[in-house]
Amino acid sequence: MPGVVSTVDEGGEGGLLGLALHPSGDWLYAYHSTADDNRVVRMSFDGRSLGRPQVVLDGIATAIHHNGGGLRFAPDGLLFVSTGDAEDSSRSQDTGSLNGKVLRVTDRGGVPSGNPFGNRVWSYGHRNVEGLAFDAEKRLWASEFGDKGFDELNLIVKGGNYGWPEVEGSDGAGGFRDPIAQWPTDECSPSGIAVVGGYAFLGALRGECVWSVDLASGKSRRWLEGHGRIRMVAAAPDGSLWVGTSNKDGRGSPSAHDDRIFRVTI
Repeated sequence: MPGVVSTVDEGGEGGLLGLALHPSGDWLYAYHSTADDNRVVRMSFDGRSLGRPQVVLDGIATAIHHNGGGLRFAPDGLLFVSTGDAEDSSRSQDTGSLNGKVLRVTDRGGVPSGNPFGNRVWSYGHRNVEGLAFDAEKRLWASEFGDKGFDELNLIVKGGNYGWPEVEGSDGAGGFRDPIAQWPTDECSPSGIAVVGGYAFLGALRGECVWSVDLASGKSRRWLEGHGRIRMVAAAPDGSLWVGTSNKDGRGSPSAHDDRIFRVTI
């Protein structure tokens, strides 16, 4: 893709970070870093080739770390975009900033009716959300990187404040939205997420596994260990999972066959 700037050589997290196919199948959307910002673009798709990128949303602050990158179309055709705080935690509680947020936009980047703050912000108080997924009940779920406390799986609600930088993980009755599940940061570092059959499946980078979470109880369990860093988890049309490793991102120990995509039956 033209214009993509990767920071992997600096130990960073910028680059081509997210993809989503428009419900019509005619456009492929991408979230990527540039020299100046993070942005969402779309490219026409005829089933075989892509057109030139057209900017949908730009001006999302970029940094070496915390660039977000999740893209997910809702059942109603609106696009959800997850962003990081770009290493400035004050942005997360500022509802006028695009950073540290889950955004809700039209397929051309406009502000849809019903957004809680009259702009593109749908939820706030996030540190770095990389994965978004809808369940069968049309609820939106997000995986979020913590700092030194807890990584999180969150149910995203309109206008919700998820606490960063005031809190990581649950604060009980403290007034922020609590995660459905949380893990010490050295056990998870969640990226991609898929929801199948009442369970969320999260790719764990530092945890080097796939975590499953029962969405009814919040109980979690480790799967698919022994393949190194797991970044991508996606639901396949037949009910299985596609799981991608991330051992060549500068932080792993790649084997001769990395990186790989696995098909995993549930």
